[in-house]
Amino acid sequence: MPRPQKPRWIGFDPPNIMFIPRAVPFPVGAQTLLTVDELEALRLADVKGMSQEGAAAKMNVSRATFGRIVAQARKKVADALIHGKSIGIQGGAVRYHPPYGRGGWAHGRGRGRGGGQGPWQ
Repeated sequence: MPRPQKPRWIGFDPPNIMFIPRAVPFPVGAQTLLTVDELEALRLADVKGMSQEGAAAKMNVSRATFGRIVAQARKKVADALIHGKSIGIQGGAVRYHPPYGRGGWAHGRGRGRGGGQGPWQ
């Protein structure tokens, strides 16, 4: 039996759950799904410009795991852009942290309750 996935810490609540290219009619076009933790990895690495070590600490994962998450996310986004696919955001075992209005365990878009511990407090 595989080891359970360790929840990743997320420091923001994604404002959109779907991006659709104008040229492709929806729902006819193909869709690429990004997990919430993959989006967080892209945000920390590419938008905030953090090092893998710093971003991994924020997400409470190892540097190697962060590298795998961000590489997978970049591949998915590149595939969607090149092939005109829509991008959906959902899923993943994550934990939201204040001051972003979260703090409990959540799976996918569901929200948990409770106080969290981590670099966002």
